[in-house]
Amino acid sequence: MRHEDLVLSTVESRKAAAHSSVAASWSRSVQRYGLDPSGKRCSDIVDEQELSYRREAMEQFLQIASPKLDRLFGLVSASGCAVFLTDNEGVILDQRCKEGDLNSFQSWGLMAGADWSEQSEGTNGIGTCIAEDRSLIIHRDQHFFSKNTAMSCIDTPVYGSDGRIMGALNISSARADQTAEINKMIAAMVSQSAKQIESDNFRATFSGARITLLNTGDTEKNALIAIDTDDVAIGATRDARQLFGWEKFGEFAPMAARDIFGGSDDKLEAFDRAQRAAMVRALTRSSGNVSQAARALNIGRATMYRRMKRFGLI
Repeated sequence: MRHEDLVLSTVESRKAAAHSSVAASWSRSVQRYGLDPSGKRCSDIVDEQELSYRREAMEQFLQIASPKLDRLFGLVSASGCAVFLTDNEGVILDQRCKEGDLNSFQSWGLMAGADWSEQSEGTNGIGTCIAEDRSLIIHRDQHFFSKNTAMSCIDTPVYGSDGRIMGALNISSARADQTAEINKMIAAMVSQSAKQIESDNFRATFSGARITLLNTGDTEKNALIAIDTDDVAIGATRDARQLFGWEKFGEFAPMAARDIFGGSDDKLEAFDRAQRAAMVRALTRSSGNVSQAARALNIGRATMYRRMKRFGLI
């Protein structure tokens, strides 16, 4: 059966969308956006002026993300993969790709300025990741358009300091031998890179505040709270908001730090003691190397020194 026939027959089945997220996205592509799986030979590309405007609006975010994109590309480039970062509408703002692979990815419409929203490209890693607000893998014939079925796309949302989706981090590959197991391994790297971007962006946004990393017991969580010099919480990441049952995104209502950590000075002091103990362990393991200890705690060197001073470690 041709791919487009499979898509349309699946959309016509009322049960399919209820049991498969891919089928649900295919249904949106047809019924909500009016797309035809056999069509759309060229991707929509915003003009240079529009692309420049979008990049300028996210200048700090892109500067922070850039070294993480370099590092991620260094891990996957040998396998023929390319790395892309979009805004929250699915327009590609930055990319990393081998020179020899550039023409191939551009021929598939993967380039700066390309609109990979679900509304434009149907089911695909970037657009569906944003539409469904979750990490996902769209492997080859899970794509909506027949023209995209040679690709595997691995994506995760990247959240801003206010908890809103800033964009999607994507790794794409057209290797026929890329298995589901390899995709899962790459997905873990994509998720980790996205969390690093979120963390650094949050710290930059609240550069004058004390950043508290919450121990959630889940290494994939990025639960950070920004606390000012008056011991008032003034910001929280998406993971921290979910941990405390706060609104997932939007303006953060300032609150006393002691109210967050149980409502008593004793509990807040216990939390501080736990932080101090974690720092002492990291410094011990690094033989006193502050930079290495800071990396182990996933905080900046300057933040490490501030906390060491606060806790009487220097």
